[in-house]
Amino acid sequence: MKFILSIILVALVTYAIGIYGNLPWWSFVVTNLIIAIALPIKPLQSFIAGALGVGALWAGLAFGIDLANNHILSTKVAQILPLGGSYIALIAVTGIVGALLGGLASLTGSFVRKPE
Repeated sequence: MKFILSIILVALVTYAIGIYGNLPWWSFVVTNLIIAIALPIKPLQSFIAGALGVGALWAGLAFGIDLANNHILSTKVAQILPLGGSYIALIAVTGIVGALLGGLASLTGSFVRKPE
């Protein structure tokens, strides 16, 4: 139950920080760390919860923005990067970067917490 709660909480707080906060883009890392400290789960579960929460959120938001402009911008950015012009690859890379950042932040919070 704590695992699912952690995924949902990470995604909601990351979204709220990104939309409503006048903070840098990386500020969700601090909130993930705090959530992982507050919800005591095993380190591997904490990493997966942070990775799923942020990775799915970032990929979903990137897909929504991409869909709104008919894949025009993402296709051009994917041509600049070594992604073969694939907007799907760009969205996947966005999700992977978010998943790694969220997962590592949550893992760090899990390790910072005092063991039971």
